[in-house]
Amino acid sequence: MAFIINCPGGVLRPRLGFSLFVLFGMIFLLGLGGWQLQRMAWKQALIAKITERMAAEPVPLPLAPEDPTAFDYRRVTVSGTFLHDHEIFLAARDVRYSVYGIQILTPLETPEGQFVLVSRGWVPNEKKPAATRVDGQTSGVVTVTGIARLPRARGWLIPDNSPDRNFWLWVDLPAMAQFAAVPGFAPLLVEADATANSGGYPVGGQTRVRFPDNHSVYAIIWFALALALLVIGFIKAWEPERKKTDG
Repeated sequence: MAFIINCPGGVLRPRLGFSLFVLFGMIFLLGLGGWQLQRMAWKQALIAKITERMAAEPVPLPLAPEDPTAFDYRRVTVSGTFLHDHEIFLAARDVRYSVYGIQILTPLETPEGQFVLVSRGWVPNEKKPAATRVDGQTSGVVTVTGIARLPRARGWLIPDNSPDRNFWLWVDLPAMAQFAAVPGFAPLLVEADATANSGGYPVGGQTRVRFPDNHSVYAIIWFALALALLVIGFIKAWEPERKKTDG
């Protein structure tokens, strides 16, 4: 049954096609807004978990954890001997000044004969050669305190690594173990804390913990668009239809 409203000068009759467009458009936009609220809750829980882990006392790094994700962003300690002759150069920016340079990743051999990849810190490009930072090439058994990290998956826009040039854009533990001529690395990378190295380089404390949380803004945008579409629907979906007059 048609829904008709009489008004001076004609009748208002809903246009079915446009009304359906408004209805499904609002459902879609409200769904996007709700999804952003869910993402916001997930992001805030993640930030709280990482903040708690990084504030906790350091624990010994498990070399073969059953669940490596349980130690991601956890403060850890690990002891061993650095293999400075097998440094790996990862392109990176200094977290302090956002200056491009190199992250020095160095294999560390534990007393048990296992290997952990340690990100000792950042150096400017001119400090890439080990000969320019001899004082920082710590010898003997050392204990590193830092943040355990699960290497992030390679993004689809990130180019391939170049092991032949020792130029890396993302952490690939199996390929890096092969490059460093070690049997394999523990599943967790250790990013050294800001404890100063002799000579000033590498500069530790490079763990990035910035998580943009713009989901509330996006949710407001989607909900506002849904409201705007509703207003447009009321204005446009009903149009006057002139009553026919007898000639």
